[in-house]
Amino acid sequence: MVSVRILSRSESGMEEKHMSLKEYQKKRRFEVTPEPQGEPEARPSSGKPLAYVIQKHQASHLHYDFRLEWNGALLSWAVPKGPSLDPAVKRLAMQVEDHPVEYGGFEGAIPEGEYGGGTVMVWDRGTWTPEVPDVNAALEKGDLKFTLHGAKSKGSWVLVRTRGFGGSKHASWLLIKHRDRFASTKDITLEEPRSALTRRSLAEIARAAGGNAEKAAAGDLPDLKRADGKKADLRKAKDGTRQSRAARSSSRKGMRSK
Repeated sequence: MVSVRILSRSESGMEEKHMSLKEYQKKRRFEVTPEPQGEPEARPSSGKPLAYVIQKHQASHLHYDFRLEWNGALLSWAVPKGPSLDPAVKRLAMQVEDHPVEYGGFEGAIPEGEYGGGTVMVWDRGTWTPEVPDVNAALEKGDLKFTLHGAKSKGSWVLVRTRGFGGSKHASWLLIKHRDRFASTKDITLEEPRSALTRRSLAEIARAAGGNAEKAAAGDLPDLKRADGKKADLRKAKDGTRQSRAARSSSRKGMRSK
């Protein structure tokens, strides 16, 4: 097995392009949104295993936010169709602003009208290991190979920068699964649609957080929508039973007082 020593930004000589969280903070009103604010500058790495998370985000449209912890921040890419375990499938990944590490545990509702307004699910989480000795140089080159140790996504992957699509201002990359024992033709987004953190659907997350459950449900599979609807009906039935019992109890008390 080849030993790989991961170089820090200072060792690699790369400019601190991914250290500031100012763009993330500039886009959000933290007196309104429950999203974590983070520090103005990303914290140095703690020395613990590097965190990895994919958040399923039903905003103006459904997409998956792919995040890798690096030098105290979460490097982030928006993946419209989500990850694929099939090495023959290349998923478009649009690089967006870095997020604070704390964001990796965020699951809830962003108020409508705010940046990214909608429902966020922790769809997958775990850790990642670089397969290159210099992550910064790989990012600069646009060819980052890594291994995921997630609840749903595992094994070897690569992010490859492309020339871009449709004139987008964001850097375009491709997220591709390498051929290994974790590769598969199954659609992981369809087979495992629930939260890796709470096992909830998007609609359940939105309802619990006071968000727009109807909008969130648009990102759920039909089976989850039916299951969620049955749970809602059961809650209504239980609430109705409690109200009826309370009314009968009140009526009996009134009769006794007479």
